[in-house]
Amino acid sequence: MLVYIRESDKDKIICNVDEQDIAEHLRERLKKEQEEKEHKKKEKAEAHLYTIIKVARDENLVEQIGKDIYFDLVDHDKVRSFRIQKQTPFNVFKEEVAKEIGIPVQFLRFWLWAKRQNHTYRPNRPLTPVEETQSVGQLREVSNKVHNAELKLFLEVELGLDLHPIAPPDKTKDDILLFFKLYDPEKEELRYVGRLFVKSTGKAAEILSKLNEMAGYAPEEEIDLYEEIKFEPNVMCEPIDKKFTFRACQLEDGDIVCFQKPTPVENGEHLRYPDVPSFLDYVHNRQVVHFRSLEKPKEDDFSLELSKLHTYDDVVERVAQQLGLDDPSKIRLTSHNCYSQQPKPQPIKYRGVERLTDMLVHYNQTTDILYYEVLDIPLPELQGLKTLKVAFHHATKEEVVIHTIRLPKQSTVGDVINDLKTKVELSHPDAELRLLEVFYHKIYKVFPHSEKIENINDQYWTLRAEEVPDEEKNLGPNDRVIHVYHFTKDTAQNQMQIQNFGEPFFLVIHEGETLAEIKARVQKKLQVADEEFAKWKFAFLSLGRPEYLQDSDIVSSRFQRRDVYGAWEQYLGLEHSDSAPKRAYAANQNRHTFEKPVKIYN
Repeated sequence: MLVYIRESDKDKIICNVDEQDIAEHLRERLKKEQEEKEHKKKEKAEAHLYTIIKVARDENLVEQIGKDIYFDLVDHDKVRSFRIQKQTPFNVFKEEVAKEIGIPVQFLRFWLWAKRQNHTYRPNRPLTPVEETQSVGQLREVSNKVHNAELKLFLEVELGLDLHPIAPPDKTKDDILLFFKLYDPEKEELRYVGRLFVKSTGKAAEILSKLNEMAGYAPEEEIDLYEEIKFEPNVMCEPIDKKFTFRACQLEDGDIVCFQKPTPVENGEHLRYPDVPSFLDYVHNRQVVHFRSLEKPKEDDFSLELSKLHTYDDVVERVAQQLGLDDPSKIRLTSHNCYSQQPKPQPIKYRGVERLTDMLVHYNQTTDILYYEVLDIPLPELQGLKTLKVAFHHATKEEVVIHTIRLPKQSTVGDVINDLKTKVELSHPDAELRLLEVFYHKIYKVFPHSEKIENINDQYWTLRAEEVPDEEKNLGPNDRVIHVYHFTKDTAQNQMQIQNFGEPFFLVIHEGETLAEIKARVQKKLQVADEEFAKWKFAFLSLGRPEYLQDSDIVSSRFQRRDVYGAWEQYLGLEHSDSAPKRAYAANQNRHTFEKPVKIYN
């Protein structure tokens, strides 16, 4: 920031600032910020001396399972964490935990967690008495094969019949610690109900009454058991045979068993997810998608909970249902560009993607936004058609009318013109029409009637239709049709630039015709008042360089060369100020301006 000060105030302003010059509330704030900064700096400098210990307890599992998480047992970022010096003996830390939770130290047993090959994370084994005498720093190295400053533990506390803590039971190789989740298909709820030690030689049938007690069911209630094996990349959850031993079922410490009441066949139809595997599949694949109307791409219109595995048909069906539309094939979807935060330029083709996930991926990023349109005809039918927006310029009237033309892709420009003739008002019944390509106020092409429309792009160029004037139909042997464009000069950075504006047009010039004669015809054609027209200058422009003309100049002599690359680069320029009101041209994306009023007919 550049600041000017009076020389006489120099000493008063450019002087040393002492503490008393700063307001007290600011001094306090700056002091606090400085202390926080110092504290963070110190923490960072001493980080290598400390270990973060995260302790998960049964209470955390109860709080999180079925709400924050469904798979595995706990989110370690949401459990109690301790910052402990690495040299601290683990027994000292254990006493600190006992004091904090109010349970005597002899009733606490800590387990190490382990990441399995299938990417699940489970309690693996209890700490040995020898390990508990080591420092927390040594333990962290035991538990982590990868370099990580954290030590994650599960705290086991056993309760007696009076619900008071008791010493943990001895654990032999034959004992397996299992965790249990209960599923209710009616409510579509999954919750953690507790853990049990079982013998590897025991059978699931032997613990059913205990599980019923955990669930609050009658002791003899029949229940189905499933093992939650993994959830990435796909859910794997398989039934457990109650007649087999736990060892035969390949169950080990830290494994998760989900159970539920069996779903009667007659009830199965009204339940969305009748069993644990179907519910976990649903949870793993569910995706909330925010839908926006393509006309209002910044505003969420509605949200739907869908499945990542939904097919194209499933998605459009749900959108149609939401909008109260009978025919889902009239829905057209467009994906979201994560980088520009805009709809992608091209919509999704009918059944052009297999699954919802394909609609939501943009390069390596996933979004949760989709755009929709409601079409007037089914999308498969529309895809067989080419839609063009054509601006029709009436021969005598002042307005421009934009028409949407839809024809089969194999159609020609002649078909477009015939279709347009049925929609527009002509100056006389036998009038001939032509189709032009206009870009930045220059005419680049007159389309031959035989040209196929499939490759015509109306997104970037303006398509203009107009009547062919009689004078162009009756050209003499030495007459020429030239391009006439409006322009102003813009002197930017010491360089003169030509800026075109307004409506370009064709004009017939005759051999030997002077500029004065041509000016009279231009004034009549454009209906410009004398006072205004007197300010206009006329120039011959070739490759952007103007050569100003006098009234007596023979214009045709400037347009003798016929081998110019791009006829639009050699034109008669009308230099005057661009005073016409700017109008946004809604038919395409590059928003050219028109000098005539615009009407849009879709």
